[in-house]
Amino acid sequence: MTSIDRLISLCPPPPTAPATDWLAVEQSLGMPLPADYKQISDTYGPGTFCGFLHLYHPHAHTPWTSLTGPMPSTIRAQLQTGHEQGAPPLPADPQDLFPMAVTDNGEHLFWVTRPAGSPDEWTLAANQARSFQWYTYDGNLARFLTAVLSGQETVPVFPGSLLDHGAFFTPLAPAANLPTVQPEQSSAMASSSDIRAWARDHGYEVPDRGRIPADILDAWQQANTR
Repeated sequence: MTSIDRLISLCPPPPTAPATDWLAVEQSLGMPLPADYKQISDTYGPGTFCGFLHLYHPHAHTPWTSLTGPMPSTIRAQLQTGHEQGAPPLPADPQDLFPMAVTDNGEHLFWVTRPAGSPDEWTLAANQARSFQWYTYDGNLARFLTAVLSGQETVPVFPGSLLDHGAFFTPLAPAANLPTVQPEQSSAMASSSDIRAWARDHGYEVPDRGRIPADILDAWQQANTR
């Protein structure tokens, strides 16, 4: 039984999920994607695991949970800025961390994209919202989800109550016409300093250094994504 088979047995998917043109998605991102992620996305579609973990998906119901939307580049730029300003060490170079999921608490799950061009060898990392605590997992997404949803793996940055209602998936209707980020657009994404300035102009309290709180990122995305 494969990791995907175990995941499906543990956490049943919805009857149908939207089809994805993975070639177009990978061309948009400028990188290949792990086979297990594509299979999970094709099986489950956009939605949440245990009402908590939102995998970024090309057909996500909002731009800020879209794999091809603006959030991955924004978060990556934020990590890069913090790294350059002397923030505590990351588990990998900021440019090797690609955000691919977010929790309701504002934690992010990343692919560690090494070695480049070999996505099926990528491992995972997660950070705690509004802190510098990191967790790493030496395996792919399918193994991670199976281990976490079965209770075999405890993620310190996730709540202890995650499995109080068992393992379940809640599908969310895909949105139409979500904006996508082409490779040449990545450098045009707003920097963390731009987002901090916008937040202060709009009455938010935002720290000078470190991660920008998830609620402020969401507000900025809603105000600036059209």
